[in-house]
Amino acid sequence: MKQICRLWRGELPLENAFWNWGVFGGLIINVATTALFLFFVKVDRPVSGLIVGYAFSWPYNIVVLVGVWRSANRYAGEPRHATLVRIVTLVGVILLSVT
Repeated sequence: MKQICRLWRGELPLENAFWNWGVFGGLIINVATTALFLFFVKVDRPVSGLIVGYAFSWPYNIVVLVGVWRSANRYAGEPRHATLVRIVTLVGVILLSVT
């Protein structure tokens, strides 16, 4: 929980926030919730599928987006890298949240 709080506040290094939480963590959370959604749809429980599919992925995606954005604000390296990471994270979160 401490790492999630640090992510939210933008205290993690940008590389950690983006790759570990945004890319790898995002894939794990979003693939798992999509699988659960499909399972519930298959057993004719679409409302349960929607709840499970979005109740976990949306909050995670929002925390990641805010955390990566704030980490990018603190990034001491090349400014265009921080901008690129922001854009990629925003597009990724939007795509993963609506599918």
